[in-house]
Amino acid sequence: MVVVLKQGSSPEAVAEVARTIRELGFSAHVSEGLERTVVGVVGSASGRDEVMQALLALEAVERVVPVTSPYKLASRAHRTHGTKVRISADCEFGEGAFHVIAGPCSVESEEQIVQTALAVRAEGASALRGGAYKPRTSPYSFQGLQEEGLRHLAAAREASGLPIVTELLDPRHLDTVDRYADMFQIGARNMQNFELLKEVGRSRKPVLLKRGMSATIEEWLMAAEYVLSEGNDQVVLCERGIRTFEPATRSTLDLSAVAMAKQLSHLPVIADPSQAAGRAALVAPLSRAACAVGAEGLIIEVHPDPPHARSDAAQQLRFDQFADLMRDLQHIAQTLHRMPR
Repeated sequence: MVVVLKQGSSPEAVAEVARTIRELGFSAHVSEGLERTVVGVVGSASGRDEVMQALLALEAVERVVPVTSPYKLASRAHRTHGTKVRISADCEFGEGAFHVIAGPCSVESEEQIVQTALAVRAEGASALRGGAYKPRTSPYSFQGLQEEGLRHLAAAREASGLPIVTELLDPRHLDTVDRYADMFQIGARNMQNFELLKEVGRSRKPVLLKRGMSATIEEWLMAAEYVLSEGNDQVVLCERGIRTFEPATRSTLDLSAVAMAKQLSHLPVIADPSQAAGRAALVAPLSRAACAVGAEGLIIEVHPDPPHARSDAAQQLRFDQFADLMRDLQHIAQTLHRMPR
């Protein structure tokens, strides 16, 4: 349930409501809106009627709204205004902003990642992506440079000023990745790695949460709920394509999920056309479509020499292809009054 407080409620009144919720055996999650403060009540469904009556007796409480969806904190009922997720001074997702995260699938060398960072920054990218720990289908494929790759990412951030988005695979790597990353990426294979989700929830660092390749929208939002329930509301949802019967592309980019997630949740939603398509020629049209349907950003794979990339060579854009795409996105965003920054 969500407790809506009266307009102008003092910090002391908010604290009293939260304390009462905890005394009743539930967790309290305070969200301060532009005009009102709401408090999410999370816990067992038993005794809800008694809790509602106890809360309504408090002077600061205007009303108590039951939330029927299983994702209480990720729901629009908990927070009607969109959440802003800030990973740097120049990159804040949400509330109409549009940002592009770009970089190679894998960090291969310092020269490669620095060169890419400078190139994508010049074309308007707001953040740098690059995999240091790589989840691969085959145990014999390139698994990433790991901490060495993180050091190369840090060098690229120093050279370009772009914040770093990189994947976290294992709770045991959290402290190491945390030292270098500005945003944790939780990949599709780990969307329901619940212990990992709890750990990044406790970290308070921004999280990019990719939808699992066979996950429903509700399961995706429930994964976000794990992060939010630990106190971290800095979550960006990423639609990266789902597994369907169609073999022509790696996955099917579900743009209806982008629009639906934006209706159901207050969290920013972006898209990953590179992973969905698996083919560089499809990245631009899918990117344009995602921008038009309301995605608040994109994460795009870009490499200085795609044919010789050590992973996912077929889907990575050359620098000139990325430049052309960014110009297209600028026109679309201008039309929709959502300028890329």
